[in-house]
Amino acid sequence: MQLSLVDRTILVTGGGSGIGKGVAAAVVASGGNAMLVGRNADKLATAVEEIGAAAGEGAGEVRYEPADVTNEDEVAHVVDAAAAWHGRLHGVVHSAGGSLTIGPLTQVDSEGWRNTVDLNVNGTMYVLKHSAREMVRGGGGSFVGISSIASSNTHRWFAAYGPSKAALDHLMMLAADELGPSWVRVNGIRPGLIRTDMVAPILDSPAISADYASCTPLPRPGEVTDVANAAVFLLSDAAEWITGQVLNVDGGHGLRRGPDMSSMLEPVFGADGLRGAVS
Repeated sequence: MQLSLVDRTILVTGGGSGIGKGVAAAVVASGGNAMLVGRNADKLATAVEEIGAAAGEGAGEVRYEPADVTNEDEVAHVVDAAAAWHGRLHGVVHSAGGSLTIGPLTQVDSEGWRNTVDLNVNGTMYVLKHSAREMVRGGGGSFVGISSIASSNTHRWFAAYGPSKAALDHLMMLAADELGPSWVRVNGIRPGLIRTDMVAPILDSPAISADYASCTPLPRPGEVTDVANAAVFLLSDAAEWITGQVLNVDGGHGLRRGPDMSSMLEPVFGADGLRGAVS
């Protein structure tokens, strides 16, 4: 089965690092043209240089456009730029996201909660809204939203992250239902614990990493390439009759429970704090 993206233009948000950067590299290696989007122009430029240097024969092109996905005007601009690059936008991998607060719900920082919801929910909606318009005009396409296992399995003390990623999952299904008649496919990927700079403190913690392993039938951390391979599949013609799905790429972790982060958070909030007590 050939997963070719030759002559296709793919917009990748959160493309400066982690999963987004890995997806962009896989798109280029599959012959596609990847436009990286993120807030940090320096990180994007470095990612473009590294992806370009590693690209082999038959690889696509890569470039970047800085933008904040929580700013709708900036999102509209980069979508227009991606569509104009080679005349059409064929797909999107929306990887921009994260969490700006962590801790017990009774002590959660409300501004951090709002900002996380803005990033993960509103940012997703802006990218989907404007890119779907272009893909409908072009006769179809594929949108892949990067979610999280925290959307389906409770991750205690993750605050807004899990609920906002659950909203992303529902948005993928809603959009798939609406956009199917225009041949725009919309799917999501729920990564488990993926080895990136963001999760380095978890992997460096013997207690937490061991807990993750005990909850994962395939007991190793995921790699960025695991998610990138799934994303390229969903972008490709090999998935042309797949829409409205959320694919777990988690080593089977979704079959069990969320992680126990108490060893990391109890020193900060106290045992009573983790059960919701506020002094």
